[in-house]
Amino acid sequence: MPLAAIDYEADGVRMRGYFAAAASPSAPGVLVAHEAPGMSEHVQHCAERLAQLGYAAFALDLYGEPFSYEQAMQRHQGMMNTPGRMLRRARAALDTFASQPGVDPARLGVIGFCQGGITAMELARAGAPVRCAVGFHPGLVRPAGSSDGPIAAKVLMLVGDDDPVIPPEDRAAFAAEMRDKGADWQLHILGGVGHSFTNPAVDALQMPGFRYDANADRRAWSMMVSLLEETLAKPRGHAD
Repeated sequence: MPLAAIDYEADGVRMRGYFAAAASPSAPGVLVAHEAPGMSEHVQHCAERLAQLGYAAFALDLYGEPFSYEQAMQRHQGMMNTPGRMLRRARAALDTFASQPGVDPARLGVIGFCQGGITAMELARAGAPVRCAVGFHPGLVRPAGSSDGPIAAKVLMLVGDDDPVIPPEDRAAFAAEMRDKGADWQLHILGGVGHSFTNPAVDALQMPGFRYDANADRRAWSMMVSLLEETLAKPRGHAD
């Protein structure tokens, strides 16, 4: 089934997300959060893959308009430095997603890539109704105004050991936060793996430390699927 564009308002900005329906009339749902450059074919394809597994999926939009790759860091810093902006926009997307026909609002999870991993954690920290939060090569630094409540969602973060964006001190700070909050969490370090290891398009950028890794991509996706099955229950009729 093709993706359906859904327009919604978040934080006073008109957004456009992409919905992938599942065959079930009441399927568990997975929100998909994009990287710093914004909406991409990569996250849309991930939503389609989730739908093929029997989950409803929604690729959210945090910006509301396209921009160049060169502007991505400036946009990302604005998102990180403006208190509550990321959470407000992510929560609006989650509420829009939960209201769609065919989505079970009591069985929701969130996954994210790079900046999207920060987005997933912000929803978990704020007590949003998500049962799990997964980050692929996620940023582990908290944005301004980050909530500091208990974390009920099960957390899975997947980081390349050679990732220049996520240094060991960020990993240590994240682990300390999770321990202090008594969260159910995992932080997997993938040896010999760089940043954006799930995105085949990253190699064309030729950025040091950024590279696609098919083995890491496959293994990380498998760990995510296992957590989705644990927290949301495996969709009926889907063995894989």
